[in-house]
Amino acid sequence: MSTSRILVVDDDPGMLHAVERVLGASHYVIGTTSPRDALMKAAAVNPDLAIIDIRMPELDGFELMTRLKSQFAELDIILMTGSIDDLDEKLVKALRSPAFYFIQKPFDRDVLSTLVQRCLELRWRREQHRQNVERLETEMAEARAFQQSLLPERETVINGLAICCRYAPCAQLGGDLYDYAAVESGETALLVADVCGHGVSAAMLTGVVKSAFHAARADGFDPLAVVHRVWHALTPFSAQRFVTLFAALVAPAAGQLRYVNAGHPSVPLWKRVGEPVWLESTGPLISPVLKASWDVRTMIVDEGDQLLLYTDGVSEPLADADGCAKGRIQTAIQEHVAGGTQLLDAIVDAVRLTLAGRPQSDDLTLLTACVLGSGQSAMR
Repeated sequence: MSTSRILVVDDDPGMLHAVERVLGASHYVIGTTSPRDALMKAAAVNPDLAIIDIRMPELDGFELMTRLKSQFAELDIILMTGSIDDLDEKLVKALRSPAFYFIQKPFDRDVLSTLVQRCLELRWRREQHRQNVERLETEMAEARAFQQSLLPERETVINGLAICCRYAPCAQLGGDLYDYAAVESGETALLVADVCGHGVSAAMLTGVVKSAFHAARADGFDPLAVVHRVWHALTPFSAQRFVTLFAALVAPAAGQLRYVNAGHPSVPLWKRVGEPVWLESTGPLISPVLKASWDVRTMIVDEGDQLLLYTDGVSEPLADADGCAKGRIQTAIQEHVAGGTQLLDAIVDAVRLTLAGRPQSDDLTLLTACVLGSGQSAMR
């Protein structure tokens, strides 16, 4: 620690000299007999610690302390008194005040020196903690920005499929991911995944899942190939690292949707009229310790059909007493049957309304895909 600046205020010049003799060899001591002069000196030197006599003319020690703390909120203060008439009352008042400690005059030089050293050490530790917190907050913000940079555009049209996405992260680094890709055959690959947990490791794992998804281009983004590549990418990790995902391959020209739901929440597929069809799980979640098999299922799709994908950051807050969110999601679809941005925004609003001001504990990730007509199938 560098040389500390200690402001000493006592209307007794002899007491000032005594404190300077004890502390002056190790610290820069600024002494004054005037409380008002102390305020000016404090403004000039920004002290690390103040030692203040309680009984002084003009301002007593408690009033001076209040004014100093209003200017220097982090300033530690030791109050001194030589009075023995109402010692207990002053001690209690000092302990209830923002003062750091209380010492009686005449003081023992070792007691004062040790107390001052302890005050300064704790101040240094607080400053180190503050700097560490600022550094961590900066790193978290950078990591969060990097994680969000992994996500593609929120709205696009690819191979006859109109895609709209929403991602509202929670305060922590999350483990959600949405992605999509154009396939040379004229199909469109879709992915929504949820990595277990939060924090840096979960965020890093979303990058692993994204890489596995794009590596599946070699397989034409076949949904089962996507799942297998994610499973192989997870094998170096522990059992605590697992992923749920929904991978789909949509071929508007062929009127076909192929998908794998690996332990993910059920998702709806609907037309302009009629009830949604819920695409349930076709296999377990993806875990490095679970060698499983997943089924690929096929649905017929026509112009105007829509698919909604989301993570449990959406379904859990909207769940009813039985733990099912289908009812509220279906209501949102009925109110916004055209889907797209209006539906996604309505669902996000419904989640936040349900939270009623409580912190968002998980990411909100949603994606809709609408099959367009032949005249709307341009890629961009």
